[in-house]
Amino acid sequence: MPISTPTQKSPSSKRRLYTRMLCEGAIMVALAQILSYIKFLELPNGGSLTPAMFPVLFFAVRWGLGPGLGAGFVFGVLQFMFDGGFALGWQSIIGDYLAAFTVLGLAGVFKGKKWGIFAGTVVGCAARFLVHYVVGATIWAEYMPERFLNMTMTNPWFYSLLYNGVYMLPNTILALVIAGLLFPGLKKYYMGADIR
Repeated sequence: MPISTPTQKSPSSKRRLYTRMLCEGAIMVALAQILSYIKFLELPNGGSLTPAMFPVLFFAVRWGLGPGLGAGFVFGVLQFMFDGGFALGWQSIIGDYLAAFTVLGLAGVFKGKKWGIFAGTVVGCAARFLVHYVVGATIWAEYMPERFLNMTMTNPWFYSLLYNGVYMLPNTILALVIAGLLFPGLKKYYMGADIR
């Protein structure tokens, strides 16, 4: 019977770690869904300022890219099902919910990095903004108003930039503030030191 060295994980240890990852993922996605009902700002055609992204970003930085993308996808499904599901068709469902929330998991590329939660938050939020931006400029273009933020709208790409920027920039800042406030007490968890 082979003996596991300190650098190897036994099959039962790997199963326990996998089970822990699934449990943490379920808790973080549930927490994100609950936090999504706390809205500091809500736009008429979708988009809101809420602390909901942070648990998904936190999970992604702890467990990595694959689990992070999976948690983001599940969160996107829940957002569509339980948060109003404001969409124009299947393209909008895929773009505004499935793709936009899945890419939050890109924060996982910073797994184990000292400042990973901050870099991951910026990358995950920027990726979500980019998805909403493209969807807004293409699928939602026909719903562009004549005026937005006291400006005349003639270009759907500019309108989408403004519309999605109005809530995604504050969302990014809010997630960074939460990460910063929790950093002293959760640093080892951000870096996944307890699961190595």
